[in-house]
Order: sequence, then structure tokens, then C-alpha cells
Amino acid sequence: MYAQLTYFDRPRSSEQLAAEDFANSERIKPAVERVPGNIRTYVLRREDGSEVVVSLAETEQALIDSQKAIMGSTLLPGEDPALLTGADRVEIYPVHQVFEHGEARS
Repeated sequence: MYAQLTYFDRPRSSEQLAAEDFANSERIKPAVERVPGNIRTYVLRREDGSEVVVSLAETEQALIDSQKAIMGSTLLPGEDPALLTGADRVEIYPVHQVFEHGEARS
């Protein structure tokens, strides 16, 4: 299993966050769902709009293919590229250990 950490380090406005949330639900999530091997994604967001996205996949290649699918997707009508600033950095790690803590929670 592999994990990808995608960092948005700087504060972002409510307009930028709304644009990102729309892109995530309407364009990015459907693109990633078509890539086999993805397991789960967690979006961690602070009040200032900075964010870390944790994506888990069966293989490193699934994460790379997901990146390609996202970057190859076409902006939808109404999406403003000026509001979609992109990540500050992306890191991929092999998962070394997994600890279960009671029953799964959402």
C-alpha cells in the first residue's frame, strides 16, 4: 500500500475553497474513481483554508495514474483556473505500518 500527501500550505479564501470543493466533487473525484487501485482519500482542512490531502492506494502506480487523470481532466464550465491554485507539494510514501484502533469510524 502507498500513501500520497498533497499539501496546500498557504491560507485560501472562501472563494478558492468553494472552487476547490466544486472541482473535487464534480471533476477530480470522478477522474480518480476511474483509476483502479485507489482505496481512500482524506481531506484535512484548517480554518485558514490550508489543507493536506491523504490518498491511499494499492500501488504507487495507482497514485501516479491518478495524478495524470487529474492533470488531464478538462475544466468544467464555470471553473475559474485563477481560483484553482494547485498544490504546494506532493509526496508519495510506501506505507510502513498500519495500526487499527477499535472499530472503523467515518
